[in-house]
Amino acid sequence: MAGAGRSFEASRRIEAAAATIFQILASPQRHRDFDGSDMLRGAVLERPISGVGDTFTMKMHRLGDDYLMLNYVVEFEPDRRLFWEPAPGDPSRTAGNDPAKVGIPAGYRWGYILNPESDNVTVVTEVFDFGPLPEDLLRDGGTWINGANSIVESMAASLEKLDQISTA
Repeated sequence: MAGAGRSFEASRRIEAAAATIFQILASPQRHRDFDGSDMLRGAVLERPISGVGDTFTMKMHRLGDDYLMLNYVVEFEPDRRLFWEPAPGDPSRTAGNDPAKVGIPAGYRWGYILNPESDNVTVVTEVFDFGPLPEDLLRDGGTWINGANSIVESMAASLEKLDQISTA
């Protein structure tokens, strides 16, 4: 686990096939099951991600506030990579509560990279590429994300839960 360049990453070796893990990652309705930040409340629609250009909307909760987050899939390589760019899903999550900014990605990305070691062992790396976000938001390892854990702590918890789900 390390913050490198303009991103934070955490990795975990999971004793499951990459296809099994990817199927979970490509199902937004399953994201709450392995959320280590305790911010996700569920997917708005229950349909799997099938490629670049797909969108999915998540119900979120942070520091007493419920809101929606739109997610635009920007990388999709079955059993290997899945990345999306979040965008505010309602005016309360935009700068200045500006309705015109709803649905416009903020420039950062979340994603997963799967590196199979064998048919039944995969190294999973979760990545938060914070792109244009100001460094001061991340000075304490990104505790702004949920007000409690750092980004890396939340990622480690997510990967632990993903491990449990994938190997159950």
